[in-house]
Amino acid sequence: MGIGRGKRGDGDLSLQGRMMLVGIRGQGNIGMGELGEVGVRVRPRHRRRRGGEGILVGLTILLLIILIPVGVLVVGKKKGGASHGIEKGLGRGQKGLPVMGLWDDYDDSVQANTNVPPLDQEFSYGTKPIRGVNLGGWLIIEPFITPSFFNKIDPRFGVVDEFTLSKYLGPTNAAKTIEQHYASFINETAFQEIRDAGLDHVRIPFGYWAVMTLEGDSFVPMISWRYLLRAIEYARKYGLRVKLDLHSVPGGANGWNHSGKIGPIGWLNGTDGDINAQKTLDIHNQMATFFAQPRYKNVVTMYGLVNEPKMISLDADKVIAWTAKAHDVVRKAGYQGYIIFGDGFRGLDNWKGEFKGLDKMLLDVHEYVIFNTGQISATHSAKVQFACDGWGQQMLQSMNTSIGFGPTVVGEWGQAETDCTPYLNNVGVGSRWEGTLNSGDPLTQTTVPSCPGGKGCSCAGANASPSDYSKEYKKFLLMFAEAQMDSYEKSWGWLYWTWDTEAATQWSYKKGLAAGILPGKAYTRSFNCGDTIPDFSSEGLPETY
Repeated sequence: MGIGRGKRGDGDLSLQGRMMLVGIRGQGNIGMGELGEVGVRVRPRHRRRRGGEGILVGLTILLLIILIPVGVLVVGKKKGGASHGIEKGLGRGQKGLPVMGLWDDYDDSVQANTNVPPLDQEFSYGTKPIRGVNLGGWLIIEPFITPSFFNKIDPRFGVVDEFTLSKYLGPTNAAKTIEQHYASFINETAFQEIRDAGLDHVRIPFGYWAVMTLEGDSFVPMISWRYLLRAIEYARKYGLRVKLDLHSVPGGANGWNHSGKIGPIGWLNGTDGDINAQKTLDIHNQMATFFAQPRYKNVVTMYGLVNEPKMISLDADKVIAWTAKAHDVVRKAGYQGYIIFGDGFRGLDNWKGEFKGLDKMLLDVHEYVIFNTGQISATHSAKVQFACDGWGQQMLQSMNTSIGFGPTVVGEWGQAETDCTPYLNNVGVGSRWEGTLNSGDPLTQTTVPSCPGGKGCSCAGANASPSDYSKEYKKFLLMFAEAQMDSYEKSWGWLYWTWDTEAATQWSYKKGLAAGILPGKAYTRSFNCGDTIPDFSSEGLPETY
């Protein structure tokens, strides 16, 4: 999300935290026949084992199942079959995913829609646009996406993010409560609906605690890893390609709540900054090795290094050097897909010439109007015009290697045109729109209303039920979204933030579809930049609500 969204070991990957799914950290590319870190050679499923060796392997796998809280994959590729190796979805209150995980063949012949190729055929990135959606607020809890976690807790306890929520609940209750969320908030139905909406990619944000925890962490350790693996299998089943996103790194790269913990930046910054940066490289070594397995080649096509490093606060040269090092770690581990790095709020033009000689690097930019008082105060018509002219021009410039980096994707964007959604700017913090943003920081605090004209600003209209939206407001929201889609397809494409929320319609692709404020199919739209933009005010749409 964008600006303003605001029994532990020693921090190394422990036996439980390592992704030692038979073959991990072997030599070269990791397949099912490689020598694993545990020193046991496991042959591919279709090969015949000798009796004694088979027993030894079976006992070893059983031991791994007991010790490792991740899915053990013993798989072979399958063409045209109906099997996808997926555990059935779980509802709230039901038992969580078994540690055994996935024991089945997989099928990469699936096609999300006729506009994109099946998974086992190459996607023409840079020519064919990505049309995707984020699974935000799922494997990292965000207050504005799931406010029910925070609504009933006395503010005096200071529960404002996943870290403080887990600490408040305590280890046992946190594990139970948060796994229930994992099991119910996103399930197989979501992936089917994503495909049916004409989308073809999903970006899956997750925290470092999927594979490790640090001294003093309250995060629920490693349970989310199983759900990440299952999500990838659901994506495969519906022909969706996956962009992995390490949304939170040790120490935190931005200090915002969507990184799991609000506070000072401790990654490449502060006393333990370099230590945490190295821990992040260690995570990438483990994860890239795992996702270099042949099983994931066609589905996990993009790999994100770190979400939204706050380069306006960090040493930019250190972030750039770390990114180059991370690229090398991922490549050495055997992963050959696209490697994603964030623009860091540095300005797209400042990335020209960076990372020359590094292959398949893709710049990720996040676009919102609501975290900038200059943009949030624009009229409805001006916002649509800016989506076409401002962002469209940005994409063209960034894609041009003579003035920009080159390959660029919009990894997050939204159609909300106010910051009125409760908890969007943090729990207990108001909005720029109404001038109640009591952040406590003089640099970000906003006490003057920022709606157009600066008077009569109310969040009532923006926070109303979509059933109460006027036809003019729905027309604007749809046009604003389609204008952005059109502009972002001048780059490599886009991924909307986010698929679902508990109540925030303007942040949910699913709810937006139901409300008629997003196109029924992402590839069939009623507005394109260059079409006439109406004067919404003269059509009866209030600018201030």
